[in-house]
Amino acid sequence: MASAGAGRALAAVYAVFALAAGARAGVQLVAHPRRALLAYALSGLAAAVYLVATVALRRPSRGARAVALAACTFELAGVLLVGTASLAWPAAFPDATVWSRYGQGYGHLPLILPLLGLAWLRGTSAPA
Repeated sequence: MASAGAGRALAAVYAVFALAAGARAGVQLVAHPRRALLAYALSGLAAAVYLVATVALRRPSRGARAVALAACTFELAGVLLVGTASLAWPAAFPDATVWSRYGQGYGHLPLILPLLGLAWLRGTSAPA
């Protein structure tokens, strides 16, 4: 069952990103609470989306699958919107977010990850 293994691996990567984004937002908010609140809040939002995707990808139900689909879609939209905004209006992002410059600070994995999640969801069947 390769698709089950791929799903577990995908969920594990999402869990790592949830931790990384959450830690980044937490440290930034504690160290510089007013310097770039928008960027820090967006990193916190990314962490929450990654956490939701992690849990939803691990649960074998139609409802969890719908939540995973929504989380991956929201994440892709966030990366595209924040990535574009961070390039068009760099002054609005004095500190980077997880999604800045299309996830450049994380090797563009924040851009690739939702595409992988959506492809995996598309390539696997929904539970009965």
